[in-house]
Amino acid sequence: MIAYYALSTFYVITCLILLMVILLQQGKGDMAAAFGGGGSQSAFGARAGATVLSKATAILSVLFMLGAMALSIMGRGGSGSVVSGTAPVAPISAPKPPAVSPSPAGTPATPAAAPAGTTAPTVATIIFPDTATPQKK
Repeated sequence: MIAYYALSTFYVITCLILLMVILLQQGKGDMAAAFGGGGSQSAFGARAGATVLSKATAILSVLFMLGAMALSIMGRGGSGSVVSGTAPVAPISAPKPPAVSPSPAGTPATPAAAPAGTTAPTVATIIFPDTATPQKK
C-alpha cells in the first residue's frame, strides 16, 4: 500500500515536470510553416539538433506511460470485472399465501356459497354488464 502511494506521488511529480518542460519548449515556427510555407522539404519542418528540453520530454513521457501502467496494475485489487458477481444474491422463494385473519364471532370464516342453480358472475359480467346477458328485443 505504501508503494502505491509512493508511486502515485512520483507520478504526479513526473506529470508536473513534463507539463513545465513542454511549455518551456520553443514552437516550430509561425503559421505559414504549418500550412506548407516552411523552407524545408521534410514533413515536420526543419530538423534541429536534440536539445536538453526535447530529451527531457522524451524521458518524462516514457516515465509518464510506465507510471500510468504501473498504477493501473497496482490499483486493480480484487476481481478484474465489475460484473463478476460481488453483490450478494438473495435466494428465490415461492410467494407466501395471504394470511387469513380471524373472523369475528358469529360470522362464517368462508364466504357463503351461491344458492343452488345459480352461477357466480364472470369477469365479463362485471366489466361489461350489458353484454353478459342476452337482451330480448
